[in-house]
Amino acid sequence: MNLSVGEYIISDDKKKLQLNIIHELLKGTYWAKDRSIQVIEKSVAHSICYGVYLEDKMVGFGRVVTDYATMYWVADIVIDEAHRGKGLGKELMNCIEANKDIEGLMGILATRDAHGLYQKYGFMQDPEKFMKKPRVE
Repeated sequence: MNLSVGEYIISDDKKKLQLNIIHELLKGTYWAKDRSIQVIEKSVAHSICYGVYLEDKMVGFGRVVTDYATMYWVADIVIDEAHRGKGLGKELMNCIEANKDIEGLMGILATRDAHGLYQKYGFMQDPEKFMKKPRVE
């Protein structure tokens, strides 16, 4: 899948992913700032991944983890600061939501500051049911 968004391209081709840029993008987040490149590489290998590109440079990333039967988890949605405000996060979510492999499945994600964005795609807050076990390195 390749989607043109103005001068940008969103692609689910894993061969185009640039791990060093994903690492840099995630360093700027509150949820993955300490994630090693080795962990990123493993997470990419076991996820449906999307890259956002301007020419050949990766400027955004997102991934989905799924069992393809009951649920999917949206993770690591991030757009380079220099390219924010252009609707790229919304278009990335549109690509994820259009993926036939997860159509009709329950979607899950965690965010502390982007509730408004994800509510547009049908996600709802559910603090009474959500639990987490932190990752230990």
